[in-house]
Amino acid sequence: MAIIQAVDATLDYPLYTNTSRSVKNVVLQATTGGRIAHEAGKKAYVRSLDGISFKIEPGERVGLIGHNGSGKSTLLRALAGVYTPTSGTLEVQGRVVSLLDINLGMDPDATGYENIMLRGIIMGLTPAQVRAKVDEIAEFTDLGEYLEMPLRSYSSGMQMRLAFTIATSVEADILLMDEWLAVGDAAFQAKAAKRLNDFISRAAILVIATHSMDLLHSVCNRVIELNHGRILSDREIVSTAAAMAS
Repeated sequence: MAIIQAVDATLDYPLYTNTSRSVKNVVLQATTGGRIAHEAGKKAYVRSLDGISFKIEPGERVGLIGHNGSGKSTLLRALAGVYTPTSGTLEVQGRVVSLLDINLGMDPDATGYENIMLRGIIMGLTPAQVRAKVDEIAEFTDLGEYLEMPLRSYSSGMQMRLAFTIATSVEADILLMDEWLAVGDAAFQAKAAKRLNDFISRAAILVIATHSMDLLHSVCNRVIELNHGRILSDREIVSTAAAMAS
């Protein structure tokens, strides 16, 4: 069963600063990021997550909000397994699909078809599972013969098309997003939006960081507000779709 649970999770980044830099320069970093601390006899560090506790269960669509540097992206990366809490616990059960960096693992010298295989394996599929998805991925991208060419020959929009299609071809128990994905030209964006909505609907849990209140109310049923790595509030909301249905 998909579940996310944090208990007093804290994440510190050590600050490896040049001693010739002024204290002012270090303090300025705290205005847009985590809280900076310095313990006697130890190096300074940034506390990006500060003792946060929450539980997310199947059916929940959670929006993370807060100013830039509040800890939203750090929390998403911790959920993706990129970071490990310095103290406390962060338990994530279920297949996690991260749309935080959909270009991760893409090789500019490899062909589109080769990149489908590379990215699919990075996302946890076996080669046989990737091969079973190749035709569907190729058809959706509309890239045709370009898939036989090196990725470096693609435009940035074509690269995003391919990366998006691969990323949304894996079934997710837990889906992580940093804002909404919009890729390609107007025609492709229309079918990509439907694919993304279908992808989200099949996931047991969605966690998305956003600054858009419209997006928050259209897809989420719960909001966690962060400030300097701490949870300011954690509340349920009624999504636009749920409100219309009622």
